Amino acid sequence: MGNMMYAYVTHPDTAPDIKNPPTFNPLLGFPNGRKERTIEATREELDRAAVPLDKRDYCVDFYLKYLRCREQAFPFVKSSCHHEWHEYDVCQYEDFVLRMKEYEREKRLKERAKRIEKRRKQKM
Repeated sequence: MGNMMYAYVTHPDTAPDIKNPPTFNPLLGFPNGRKERTIEATREELDRAAVPLDKRDYCVDFYLKYLRCREQAFPFVKSSCHHEWHEYDVCQYEDFVLRMKEYEREKRLKERAKRIEKRRKQKM
């Protein structure tokens, strides 16, 4: 509710558009650069494993590891593959946190740009 109020009522001009990529340079504020996020699995591997589209994100490597364990440990999946599932779950949580931080960063940079523009207009 709070985000909807911010995005549509109080600050629609500085709310990030979640359907489009960020508008600011991703390296802005990172003098040493950022770690690039990569996926080790190839598209062919994902197709062979029949990984659903909603699972094909940055955590797909952990999901494939879980699927391999599940295949080997059947029918004792729950007790044998708990660690693999936990790794996948932690990755999903960290990805969620990173996306929320990126949203907040975009919002703050938009507010900063708005303040700078306001100050620039006042000086003229």
